[in-house]
This record gives sequence, C-alpha cells and structure tokens, in this order.
Amino acid sequence: MLKHFDPLVSTGPVPSSHSHVSLAPSLAVPDLNLKEIARHVASFREPSNVRGAAELAVSAAPLAAMWLLMWLTLDVHYALTLLLAVPAAGFLLRLFLIQHDCGHGSFFKGRRANDWVGRIIGVLTLSPYEFWRSTHAMHHAGTGNLDRRGIGDVDTLTVREFADLGWWGRAKYRLYRHPVVLFGVGPAYLFFLRYRLPLGLMRDGWRPWASTMGTNLSIAAFAAGLILLVGIKPFLLIQLPITLIAATIGTWLFYVQHQFEETYWRESKGWGFHEAALYGSSHYAMPAVLRWFTANIGIHHIHHLCSGIPFYRLPKVLRARPELATINRLTIRQSLRSVKLVLWDEQANRLVSFREARRTA
Repeated sequence: MLKHFDPLVSTGPVPSSHSHVSLAPSLAVPDLNLKEIARHVASFREPSNVRGAAELAVSAAPLAAMWLLMWLTLDVHYALTLLLAVPAAGFLLRLFLIQHDCGHGSFFKGRRANDWVGRIIGVLTLSPYEFWRSTHAMHHAGTGNLDRRGIGDVDTLTVREFADLGWWGRAKYRLYRHPVVLFGVGPAYLFFLRYRLPLGLMRDGWRPWASTMGTNLSIAAFAAGLILLVGIKPFLLIQLPITLIAATIGTWLFYVQHQFEETYWRESKGWGFHEAALYGSSHYAMPAVLRWFTANIGIHHIHHLCSGIPFYRLPKVLRARPELATINRLTIRQSLRSVKLVLWDEQANRLVSFREARRTA
C-alpha cells in the first residue's frame, strides 16, 4: 500500500454536533456557480518574479543560518540542537511548498525559472522534481475520482472494497492506515526510499528517470560536501532531524487536505472537476505563523480549483470570494479527528472509521 503514498501537503469543515469537518456539495451554499467562481479565481494566477525571489530568499537564508546555529550548539547540548531543528524544518517545509508551486508553473513567470528552482530545491527536500511533478499532476487531475485512485494520494478503500478483502488484505490496509505507519514510518519511507526510484512512471519515458537519478547524484554530492566540512556524525545529527520533522509535518498536511469526513469521492460517471476541487479539498484554518511556514497550502480547495495561483495570492482570493472561506473549514483540533476516518462509505457519502463500517454492515 505504501508504494502509492505521496505527501503534501490540508483542511475541513464547520463544526457540528456530529463533528463533521466539511459540508457536502449538495448542502453547502447550493447557489454557488462553480464555473463562474473558477473563472474569477483564475484571474489571480499572475505570479511576480520579484515577490517570488523574496519568498525564496526568506525561506532559504534562514534555513542556512539555522543549520549553522545547530552545528554550533552540538558542543553545548544536543537537546538545544534538536529544539532548533523544529524551526529549521519549518523553513525546509516552506522550500518544499515553493518547489510545489514551481511544479505548477505558478511561482515565477517563466517555465525555465520554475523548473530550475524546483530542481535545486528538490536536492534539499530529497524530492526529484520531474517525478514529483508528474505524480502530483495525476493527483490534481483525479482528485475525488474513485476510478483514478493510486497515484499521488493516500490509498483509500470503500467500505465494500474493504469487506471484500480477505483477512490478510484487511490486515495490510489496517496497518497502512495506522497513524504510526502513516505519520511515523511513512515519511521516512517516502523521502528516503520511495523518491529514489520513479516507480510507477515507466511509461513516461526517460525524464522521470533522469530527474530522479540526477537528484540522487546531486543529493550525494551536496551531502558529501557538508560531511567534508563538518564530519559525518554532526551532519547526520543535524540533517536527519530537520528532514524527518519536515517530512512528517508535510505528510500530515497532505493527509488532512483530502481526508476529512464529508470529503468528495465519486465514480467517473458522476465526477466533476470543479466539485472535486472545491468540496474534496479542505480549508485548514491555522494561526498566522503556521500559515506562513506552510505557504498558505491550507487554502487547499482554492489551490485545487486553480493550481496556477501563487501561494502568496491565495489569501487574496478568499478576501475577494468570502463565501468560499467557510467551505470545508477545518481547525487543527478538528483535523485530529480525521485520523480515524479510513473508509469511504458510498451510501452515506462520507469517510467512516473501521468501527462505523462494522456497525453499518
């Protein structure tokens, strides 16, 4: 199951007595003209090279400074080093989300600038740019489509599919969806192993392979340079915590962006792109400092509605279309409840827990 897991990056609904975290398309603001909204939202797509360069600088420079500071604190106490790893991971996560925008061609005006910045950041985030861009494009194209699951998303079975599995298949799915695996083992597997080979893209030609192998060589060269400067033990004591913390947070963000109770899943014959984008993606309500470190990725329903909008323009869209702010709004506290939601109930049109599925059966 883990072979399909691909992170990143969040949000859900207005609280109710049933602890729902979003509103079903048939119930939420039924007078919304989704095509008109999509056209209006698309007017925010124009990126700014100056703003992009500034966002890149305020993310990369502090990461380098934090890395140096962590190195200096190794002789003081490793607990202090680990404490500094948290903000350092935040800056690394922000770089990953800049890479994410580059993959959508929305960070700079020119494709060449987007691609090369994305490739360079991919060395720091351990994410081969072309490979990640391809799988993420599949995720956007098929979000909420039950017939197009398996690439760039969290594996999700329906209640019926789970019931039809044998005991071994059910055991594997239960293990895969366990929080310790998803948010503990999963991030390390994904970034240290899964992204080292472009498995699943054999039909896409040489580009994913060239991207992946080129990224691997660049990672090795970059790591070797730092090891020569500080030594292998300090390098590992500094870099591993930063990478693992950033990967875990990124995986969580990706999870809550689509895994909430009344998200959107349909078979191809009843699936709609605009409906899937707006009602199948969440609006993760976070404090301002977390919104900054996560590059507004919490405004995920707008991002899916128009992926060409630079992350720094997403709040402007909400101000221009305030009726979108409450759709699938999910607080941090509410998002924790989504961990137990593991199966899609096609009859109730919502995600349910294993216990609820047994009770329904």
